Amino acid sequence: MNFDLVTLASPEQVLEAMTDFTDRRLEIWKKTLDPKVYEVREQGDTWAVAKEGSPRSPYWVVVRYDWSDPRLIRWTELETNHGDPGEGFIRIAPHGAGGSRLHVEWGTHPVRRRDKVALFVLHHTMNGVIARMWRKELDRFAQG
Repeated sequence: MNFDLVTLASPEQVLEAMTDFTDRRLEIWKKTLDPKVYEVREQGDTWAVAKEGSPRSPYWVVVRYDWSDPRLIRWTELETNHGDPGEGFIRIAPHGAGGSRLHVEWGTHPVRRRDKVALFVLHHTMNGVIARMWRKELDRFAQG
């Protein structure tokens, strides 16, 4: 998956929204994060390990996030229910009058045939849909 988006959220707000692993994360990402799956397993100052999945999706991942560079959030999938772990990142840059431009890339490595098809469709046809969902959530976060 690979997409770019522009949001009203400042780089600092994007970093905050993406790296808040309190219960508030479920409110920030209420359209894209399933509370039935979400679980923080470990957390440090610039990293966290969490189990996450999207509502109405059969897929979940346990991800290790790292934001030691505040303009680059990296993640590594430690466990999945759909194949071998993948990885990704979000590059955050200032844009316009206080907003941000994000460049997002991530890959997964499904093993089962049905998961390969489903994730191929997700990663090759849903970039725009996911970018719009993220932008909407980040814009809402920025507007408080």
